[in-house]
Amino acid sequence: METAASLNNSGIALTEANRPDDAIALFRKALIMEPENPLLWLNLGIAQQRVGDYEEALESFHHALLIEDNLADAWLSAGLIYYELEQFSLAEESYKAALQRNDENPYAWNNLGVLYFIEGSYEEARYCFERAVSLHPIFYDALVNLRDTCRELEDYRAAGEFGRIITGLKNTNYSGSRPAGNF
Repeated sequence: METAASLNNSGIALTEANRPDDAIALFRKALIMEPENPLLWLNLGIAQQRVGDYEEALESFHHALLIEDNLADAWLSAGLIYYELEQFSLAEESYKAALQRNDENPYAWNNLGVLYFIEGSYEEARYCFERAVSLHPIFYDALVNLRDTCRELEDYRAAGEFGRIITGLKNTNYSGSRPAGNF
């Protein structure tokens, strides 16, 4: 017998296998069984985001947040879409909301840092990237962003040190982190 949990697990697997269209159907079926499950709404939104249906994805994330406002991943995911749509103030609000709910999320720190970087607020960007790296020391994207920010701030000693760390990760074939918010 299919359950919402089994449909959710299958949907996650399909999304990760780059079959988000198939996953969407499973998440919708699971939501018929458990319409107030915020994780199902979150996962539906992630699959919708993968197919480029940003409007539907944002609706799904917002629905998840109506049920569970503390769902930091829904805030972070909405921020990614706003960033893609170049709605930077909404992206910033979303990343900050994610961090208010979980200030130990290196991806939210990295993405907020990217926003500050593109605005030219390099000190704020550096702080965010440093927080991301302190939480996840081998977070490749954050290390690259931190190195580049240090260069902008003309702190070449620090930039060189982060460059050596990055080279070390490349030499170990470390594949990095989930693709999000790298400039």
